Amino acid sequence: MKSKIQFLLSMIIFGTIGVFVRYIDLASSEIALLRGFIGSLFLMTFMFMMKNKISWADVKVNTFVLFLSSIALGGNWIFLFQAYKYTTISNATLSYYFAPVFVLILSPLILKEKLSTKKIICIGAAMLGMLLIVGNGSFSTSGFDDLIGIGYGLAAAVFYASLMLLNKFIKNMNGLETTFIQLGTASLLLMPYVFFTEGFGILEVSHSSIPFIFILGMVHTGIGFLLFFSGMQKLKGQSIAALSYVDPITSLVISAVILQEQMTFVQMLGGSLLLGSTFVSENHSIKFPKPFIKKIS
Repeated sequence: MKSKIQFLLSMIIFGTIGVFVRYIDLASSEIALLRGFIGSLFLMTFMFMMKNKISWADVKVNTFVLFLSSIALGGNWIFLFQAYKYTTISNATLSYYFAPVFVLILSPLILKEKLSTKKIICIGAAMLGMLLIVGNGSFSTSGFDDLIGIGYGLAAAVFYASLMLLNKFIKNMNGLETTFIQLGTASLLLMPYVFFTEGFGILEVSHSSIPFIFILGMVHTGIGFLLFFSGMQKLKGQSIAALSYVDPITSLVISAVILQEQMTFVQMLGGSLLLGSTFVSENHSIKFPKPFIKKIS
């Protein structure tokens, strides 16, 4: 029960990121840099206090994959934060949650995994759901900005899918070690990018943004990842897959109830198709009846 509560809390924390990003008056790349820097410092302090030692020999073996995954992590955050700035939390979340679909599509090519009939149907349902979200045409703000925001959300999903696939090639390192290295590396890589594209504006951040920056770095990154890895250690894969949907559901509830952002019926149908199909694809206990499989194959 303790593990489930820890994992559940981490999902709720991750689901509230969009609200806090909205109140930070910085470019998305600057927010990503500060989040990575503060989060990595938090995790480094925790690992030092718990006397968790990193095997630098393992880090050396995984250097190339860690480097690529750090780029994917930084890109993921930049595009996700951009999505929050252009469209509603619900639109950004649903487009971002297309990442598992990208993983399903790429798995046969990269991981040599077989694409089953169930997964093919789930991919089709998710794509239909995404089309309903994008093509509905009745958005809460200007339609063009929403489409740009959804585009940024899908770009974030591509980077997140890349991160998930790359992490499968990391050997002999636990999740906490991997995340700390990725956060630190992503921060170092983002520094020159931010200074060349945004200059030194990060030093002129408004006072009202500072509390939200620290909450994003310490709570949504440091504490969030600690709860995430602590919880998932004793949970089965099926439980992790099911509880992971607390993250997007939290975002959708916040979008509708707290921010009063409206979703049309068609968008809600699309969101249900998208989230439902990804849930079914990850849940191995849900199987299609054999006669049905024979019919379509």
